[in-house]
Amino acid sequence: MTAALRSVEAERRPQNALEALRFDGVTCAFASNERRGRTYTAVSEVNLSVRDGEFLSVVGPTGCGKSTLLNVAAGLIRPSSGTLSVFGQPLKQGLNKDAAYLFQVDALMPWKTAEDNIAAGLIFHGKSKAEAIATAREWLLRVGLHGHGRKYPHQLSGGMRKRAGLAQALALDPRILLMDEPFSALDIQTRHLMEDELLRLWSTDRKSVVFVTHDLEEAISLSDRVVVMSAGPATKPIAEFDIDLQRPREVAEIRMTQRFLQLHAQIWQVLRREVLKSYARNPA
Repeated sequence: MTAALRSVEAERRPQNALEALRFDGVTCAFASNERRGRTYTAVSEVNLSVRDGEFLSVVGPTGCGKSTLLNVAAGLIRPSSGTLSVFGQPLKQGLNKDAAYLFQVDALMPWKTAEDNIAAGLIFHGKSKAEAIATAREWLLRVGLHGHGRKYPHQLSGGMRKRAGLAQALALDPRILLMDEPFSALDIQTRHLMEDELLRLWSTDRKSVVFVTHDLEEAISLSDRVVVMSAGPATKPIAEFDIDLQRPREVAEIRMTQRFLQLHAQIWQVLRREVLKSYARNPA
C-alpha cells in the first residue's frame, strides 16, 4: 500500500476493524484566562480512530491540541461534547483503565528506586509486593537496566530514566500506550536508541500506541500511520498518511531510504502550511 493524503473526515476505516480508540465529534473548550466569560476551543469536532495494535503518531504546530487529545484518551479530560470509545465502549467518566500514559517529563518518584518505581503501579493494582518486585526486575532486564534497579532517579542518566519510565508503563500490561513527546529532552544519539528500544518492545505484543511528537522524522520512523493536525484554535485532524516502510525498522537506517524521504516531503507539505498559519496567528 502506498501512502496517500486523505481527508480524515472523508474516509473511514472498515467497520469490522477493531478500534482501540475512537473519537466521535470530540470538542474540548476551556475558560479563557485572557477574556472573562469567553472560552478557548482547543480541539473541535475531532473524528479519529486508532486501530487495535496500530502505532499512530500525531503531528501538528505547537499549541494545536495534540496533548489535549491524549488527555481525553486517558480520561483526564472530559470532552465538552462528543464521545470517546475504548474498544467499542463509551468512556463516560473516570480514567481509561486500558491505557498507560508516558509523559514528556519524568514521572518517576524521586524517593523511590527504579525498581520500586516500576513496582508501584503493580502494587496499586493489587499485586503483592513480592510479585510486583519480581515483575519490575523482569522489566528492568527487558529495557536494558539490569543492575540499576536499586538506583534512584537522580543517579540515572536521562536515557536510563526514560527506560525506567517505559518499563513502569509497560509493566502494567496496558492495551493502549499514550506517549506525549517522551524523548524530546534526550540528545539525538540517546533518542535514536530509545526509539529503537520502543519499537523492539512494541513489536512483541503490538499494543495500540498514540504518539504525540513535534519531530516529523520521529513520527515517520516509528509509525504505521501519521495524522496531521490543523493550526489552532479549534484544531482537528486534516490529513493522514499510511507509512508503508518495512518492519522491523532501525530508525537511523530507515531515515536514509528513498521511501522515507518521499513520505517526509509529502507530509511536510501539509504540515508546513499549518505551521505557517500558527506563526501568523501568534507572531513573536
